[in-house]
Amino acid sequence: MSAPEKALVEKAREGDTHALTTLLERVQPQLYRFSLRMCRHKEDAEDVLQESMLALSRSVSEFRGTSTVSTWLFTVARRFCMKKRGKSARTPGAVEHTELLQEERLSTEVQRGENPELNAQDRELSRDLEEAIRSLAPKYREVFLLRDGEGLTAKEVAEVLGISVAAVKSRLHRARGELRTALRGASDSRKNGCPDMVLMLSQYLEGELTSDVCSQMEEHVEACSPCKDECDDLKGLLRVCKESSCEVPLDVQRKVRASLKKALAQA
Repeated sequence: MSAPEKALVEKAREGDTHALTTLLERVQPQLYRFSLRMCRHKEDAEDVLQESMLALSRSVSEFRGTSTVSTWLFTVARRFCMKKRGKSARTPGAVEHTELLQEERLSTEVQRGENPELNAQDRELSRDLEEAIRSLAPKYREVFLLRDGEGLTAKEVAEVLGISVAAVKSRLHRARGELRTALRGASDSRKNGCPDMVLMLSQYLEGELTSDVCSQMEEHVEACSPCKDECDDLKGLLRVCKESSCEVPLDVQRKVRASLKKALAQA
């Protein structure tokens, strides 16, 4: 979260309702994107967003800065995602959406077309990546989304999930590997006795490799085209995941705004 947003948190803690409203409107797209990717149901994501925003408005005075603002935000949103996911799984006849509505879908071709810097290949990768993300088991999906989608540190992700940093990194490596395979297929590099370069690159990104191992990895990648392709594949999907945008539907914004106004008036 940026310095201006942190300043808004401080003012909101002191009872400034304008600062609180401004803060929540700013973080709304992040929370909706995370909820939509985690819940995989459009209606559930909308409910999670509204419930999270209301919970955040009630708990802002209790935020003491012992954790980061991002940790606070996503801990609340994740809790509601888990409740909604459990409820949906128990609901008879509940159907998981395989396609979200075009105007509300993450990283749609229309949204990507609004940004001339992103080419057709990126748009296709973005669509395929969203499908692959939804296929991940929840414990891998949430780690990947928080770390690579929302940019939290491994330590922050561990705080949100209530697990160790080592567990976060283990799940993250697994998620990245599964996504790369889902998008590009199994690699032939291992047939040549090559190391698992996707895992090594993932470990490198998390600062788990020694400088000597990093040097060896770089030398190998320069001399091995299949391994270079694997590394480029992972870098590409991580970049597209981070750049994915998500607009909160106007009708959802209006509902959330009305709920917040009512809650603040009652408070």
